[in-house]
Amino acid sequence: MTAATRAEPRAAAPERILSLDRLAALSSDALRGLYARGSVPDDLTALDGRPKGRMLTVRGLEHGPAGRFLRALARHPRFPWDGKSFFPADADEGRGINRVDLLVRRFEWFPFATRIEPSVVDGEPCVYLDYEQPGNPWFIARIRDEIREVAPGLYLGPAMWKRDDGRAAHVLWFAVDFSTPSNF
Repeated sequence: MTAATRAEPRAAAPERILSLDRLAALSSDALRGLYARGSVPDDLTALDGRPKGRMLTVRGLEHGPAGRFLRALARHPRFPWDGKSFFPADADEGRGINRVDLLVRRFEWFPFATRIEPSVVDGEPCVYLDYEQPGNPWFIARIRDEIREVAPGLYLGPAMWKRDDGRAAHVLWFAVDFSTPSNF
């Protein structure tokens, strides 16, 4: 990481008035606004643990019956994606893995590396979750996740698909909540 990545400290995350449930009720535009105002930790040792995760909304499917169904499904305790586990190596780098519960068996799948770098959304610092890791299938390596803190311990981010032209297409919004550790 370079000094330029952290050149201007962002405003501190707002007081804890948000939760996974409240984030899930917001529109994509509102989530984008929150993400734009979010912050990154001073160093990645702050991201240590097994926070509960939630898929919030899928691009293009947030309204109507499909959107309501997806929100209800994501809120259900048996939704397969449980969240992400984070293991900081030091202030600048870490690693993590996704937790998936398929009813009869739980898995830790799709490792990622973490670092702070400019967001492809707005160029401001974000925590980048890099899935281009050994063992990940090609379609997982094409995922670009970013997160920022939007309330104490609550991180919001876009999940994106890395396109062949080098840009990233937004797919969905997700969040992880360090104040709600997973039972996984």
